[in-house]
Formats: sequence, C-alpha cells, structure tokens
Amino acid sequence: MSGHGFHVHGPHDHEMEHATQHAAEEGHRGIGGHSMTNQIALFTAVISTVGAIFSYMGGLTQANAMIYKNNAQMKTTEAGDQWNFYQSKSSKQNLSELALVIVADDKKDFYKKEIERYKGEKAEVMVGARKLEDEAKQWDQQSEVQLHQHHRWAEATTAIQVSIALAAIALLTRKKWLEWGMVGVGAVGFGIGVLAALHI
Repeated sequence: MSGHGFHVHGPHDHEMEHATQHAAEEGHRGIGGHSMTNQIALFTAVISTVGAIFSYMGGLTQANAMIYKNNAQMKTTEAGDQWNFYQSKSSKQNLSELALVIVADDKKDFYKKEIERYKGEKAEVMVGARKLEDEAKQWDQQSEVQLHQHHRWAEATTAIQVSIALAAIALLTRKKWLEWGMVGVGAVGFGIGVLAALHI
C-alpha cells in the first residue's frame, strides 16, 4: 500500500471478501430471507424474555397455591376447634338435662335456663364453625386454581426452553426445518402461556 491510494490485496483479503459476499448473497438465509444467524439471535432473545416471564409466573402461582392451601388448613383447624367447643357445650347441655330430671323442684328453673343457654351458645358456635368450613373450601378452591395455572405456566416454560434448544441446533446445523421447528414450538409455548394468563 502506498500513500497515493494504491492498495495491494493480500491473498487472505480476497478470500474474506469472497466469503462475505457469498454469505450475503446466498448463504444462510432464514425465514423471510433475512440472515439466519441474525434471525435466530433475535428470536432467541425475544423467546428467552417470554420464557423468563412465564417462569416467574409459574413460581408465583406455585407460591400462591401453597399459601392458599395453608390458609385452608388453618381454617379447617379453626373449624375443628369450634366443633370441639360445640361438643363441649352439648355435653354440658346433656348434664343439665340429666340434672333437671334428678334435682329437686326448687332447682329445676336453674337447669332449664342452663339448657336454653347452652342451646343458644351451641347455635352460635355452629354458625361460626360452618363459616370457617366454608372459608376453608374457598381457600382450597383458590389453591386448586393457582395450581392449575402453575401447571400451565410450567408447560409453557418447557415449550419455550425446547424452542431455545432447537434455535441453538438450527444455528449450528443451518437446517431450515429446525428453524421452522423452533418457531412452531415457540408459538405453542406462547399459546399455552396465553391459556395460563386467561385461567384456562
């Protein structure tokens, strides 16, 4: 090379130019005619982001399912305590009814009042226990919904991961059918993610 703009090409310069031109003209074109490498890189970046969101949602719904199941267990335990309290009131009512039969007449009024009191207290306890049982069922149902969503998010994430793996193989092997495969599996994963978001 001289200072007057005259340039001498080395043998490798010519080969590099030829290889670059060849790749640009006919080599490694992907879907839509774009460079396969660029296209797969862009697809992988987008689908990886989608996969990260799906993975987060899968973890969130799993955590929610566990929290809701725990709430259901707590309400079930509280309802059990209330039913035990109900049984205790029933036992006291039974004893008062027995006492009513065997005590002297001047004490019968006391035990009649006790029997009525225990009946009233039992009714209140029963209402509370049933309310707690209903709350436990509601938490259980919410847990099942979250668990179903978790499974959907997990399926979507798995499909996205398979799509990314296919993208890597397509990049290495330059097989167009693998490129279509990565797009197809990615679309399936995205579709399952939409179903999860819609609670289907």
